[in-house]
Amino acid sequence: MARGLGKGINAFFPPELEENNEDAIQEIPVNECRPNPYQPRKTFHADAIEELKDSILEYGIVQPLIVRKSIKGYEIVVGERRFRAAKEADLKTLPAVVKDLSDEKMMEIALLENLQREDLTAIEEAHAYKNLMDELGITQDELSKRLGKSRSHIANIVRLLSLPEQVVAYINNGELSMGHGRALLGVKDRDKVLPLVNKIRKEKLNVRQVEQLIVQMNEKPKPKKEKPKKDIFLQERESVLRERLGTAVSINRGKQKGKIEIEFYSNEDLDRILETFED
Repeated sequence: MARGLGKGINAFFPPELEENNEDAIQEIPVNECRPNPYQPRKTFHADAIEELKDSILEYGIVQPLIVRKSIKGYEIVVGERRFRAAKEADLKTLPAVVKDLSDEKMMEIALLENLQREDLTAIEEAHAYKNLMDELGITQDELSKRLGKSRSHIANIVRLLSLPEQVVAYINNGELSMGHGRALLGVKDRDKVLPLVNKIRKEKLNVRQVEQLIVQMNEKPKPKKEKPKKDIFLQERESVLRERLGTAVSINRGKQKGKIEIEFYSNEDLDRILETFED
């Protein structure tokens, strides 16, 4: 999945975090720290934490955490993995920079940190975008400007959440890829999604095979006279457009001219599709 951030996490922190400002770093008690309530990443792999713990025991915590003061101790803004590994290593204190941040900034920074580390699954990323928009009351366009991500990327990721809950779970745990998810968004009859997903998992179908199945599923039944099967050239072009636009696309050729049908689901979705033609 292409992520390319246009804005780095350091954009949120002014020069006071530079190395020559020793006063900014404090030793704070581990038992007074709490995880970021806006942490978008829900899964922390035990083996990765164990590996980080071993590194901390040998070299210490090289990079300080960023925290904010709360009523009871501190809330972690950046560095939850280091905090978890420090607990596993039985450290009593850890180095941190205490910042005065709003809930809004905590949400943005937590998301940016994980995106830059490529730690989030597509579904965790989608939930994080949706939560930010809901909590801050902003549009996809405004969010894209704040995070330095394209609006089409945000829209495509968030649309995965419209799939059935079980399908979302399969994408989140890696049983289905994001490519599978984007292809499934093109199924016109939503009742056919879960049966198709079961077929994908059972037969281990790749994304291209799924796209071809969806094309067949979406074709309207022919009452009497069957139309000639769509040639490979048109099928391939449909697949290219479907991948580029992130929605269902149908190309039909007549005797003298053809027609391209592109589905959209909202005004924002239409704007997103139109943007792709400007790239």
